[in-house]
Amino acid sequence: MWTQNWRDEIWQNLGQEWDVLVVGGGITGAGILREAARAGLRALLVEQRDFAWGTSSRSSKLVHGGLRYLKEGKLWLTMASVQEREMLLAEGPGLIDPLGFLLAAYESDKVGRLTYRAGLTVYDLLALQWSHRYYGSADFKMLAPHLSEKGLKGGFRYGDAQTDDARLVLRVIQEAVADGGVALNYVRAEQLLRDENGRVYGLTLHDTETDRRADVFAKVVINATGAWADRLREQVGGEKRIRPLRGSHLIFPAWRFPVAQAVSFLHPIDQRPVMIFPWEGITLVGTTDVDYAGQLNEEPGISGAEVAYLMAAIQSQFPALGLTLDDVTSTFAGVRPVIGSGKEDPSQESRDHVVWTEEGLLTVTGGKLTTFRLIALDALKAAREQLPDLPEADEDAAVLNPINTTMPDGVTLTQVQWQRLLGRYGAQAAALAAAARPGELAAIEQTRTLWAELRWAARAEGVRHLDDLLLRRVRLGLLLPRGGAALLPRVREICQEELGWDDGRWQAEETAYLRLIERAYSLPPHETIPDWRRMLADAETETQVVLPERGKWGWGTAVAGAVALVVGYWVWRGVRRET
Repeated sequence: MWTQNWRDEIWQNLGQEWDVLVVGGGITGAGILREAARAGLRALLVEQRDFAWGTSSRSSKLVHGGLRYLKEGKLWLTMASVQEREMLLAEGPGLIDPLGFLLAAYESDKVGRLTYRAGLTVYDLLALQWSHRYYGSADFKMLAPHLSEKGLKGGFRYGDAQTDDARLVLRVIQEAVADGGVALNYVRAEQLLRDENGRVYGLTLHDTETDRRADVFAKVVINATGAWADRLREQVGGEKRIRPLRGSHLIFPAWRFPVAQAVSFLHPIDQRPVMIFPWEGITLVGTTDVDYAGQLNEEPGISGAEVAYLMAAIQSQFPALGLTLDDVTSTFAGVRPVIGSGKEDPSQESRDHVVWTEEGLLTVTGGKLTTFRLIALDALKAAREQLPDLPEADEDAAVLNPINTTMPDGVTLTQVQWQRLLGRYGAQAAALAAAARPGELAAIEQTRTLWAELRWAARAEGVRHLDDLLLRRVRLGLLLPRGGAALLPRVREICQEELGWDDGRWQAEETAYLRLIERAYSLPPHETIPDWRRMLADAETETQVVLPERGKWGWGTAVAGAVALVVGYWVWRGVRRET
């Protein structure tokens, strides 16, 4: 899709007037570009770093409806989320896949069995399915054999889904480009261009790879920069609204921390939900939710306090495994763009998305990975004032394009491997497999990634730096110790051939990559990590633990409301189809 000279070719054609100029190459910006291209608009997306560099490659990898929205009484939002989840599951197998969840219930939990049952009943009703079931302690222990039995009353199993978040962004962008959209990474939006009335009509763009600049004009500029949203808004006098929150994760080898499906429970210290689940052959533990005061342009890393918090959860619920810091393969942290409302507890802030228009600048931020298509459609609806000829969106259109391709002759892959390539690479999967050199259809070490994926990403996916390749196009930087440092000699051969890097360029890229892995994807110095065993002991000996107010769970009303909402929704859909 991205040829050898693709950046120069695009740059030479920036002078045309665009209908839509999207700033931000995460899942929100990618979704807007996709829907704009689908509508036939001349649409350009720019990203100051790499595609999915920010939050959209550092999420918890879940595609889910969000049980927390039910607690807040947001039935319509929950239904929209679970419906989007079901569409993505149907359209993106190999990229979005089912994930079973085990929800453990302990005697010390503030939330009881009846509350969980009511919540999961609503959750399933909104998805038009019945996936949950309660198990007593003995049967639940068989589903999660290493889980602590102390105070375990039992638990529920229900269904959700997971994805490779960075690959989802790439596939959405690629399908947008196939429909006529244009996307550039490593291009910074420096200055809004405004007319004599102060209305925004374009941007000065800076290609940070070549240090060239250009003024680009558009009927509407959409600020989809997530946690960075206030930076462009300040240029039109907007007050700061974003409260950046960091969510961090630990990664363990699956053999050392075996879980067959996700396990969710309430943290023994503060009763926040913690999740432990399998992903890409490893076990992922998360997440935290703390205010982030660091520089947004620097990759965030997990703090010592967050490590201790997650290790305390593991020690409490999986003591028999004897896991220590030496078992941690890697870490990662992302910064969520949450709209601040002054709540003391960051976890109580709303995760809803918002759309603002200020002096012609349209900002969309917040929201969740699962509902990116709905967020994109809301953004384009808000742009109608500047785009009066914008056609009505087809809200029933596929989120992801159907893939009608077969495995190339001479290529030998299992059905699971082929489905994985179809999901992650879409229409490019056959070309990827055909481009493989001898031996490159083999999996890399203990991962599911094929060597051919590295070659294809370097050749055709807009890679500019080594971390683009190893942290986002493929996820080896997360899955292997030290970011996959042991593989770098062979990776070097691929990069030098496909990207034309000489020895000096490779050495600079390798040095920068290993420093990044050490700083942002590894454990912090051990001396900065509090003793989580003492934290647990202190929590257990507290005579009275004061926890933040979590609100009342009015599930009887919620169940009745869910039934009415589901019936009303499908009646409305039937009327729409008939008219």
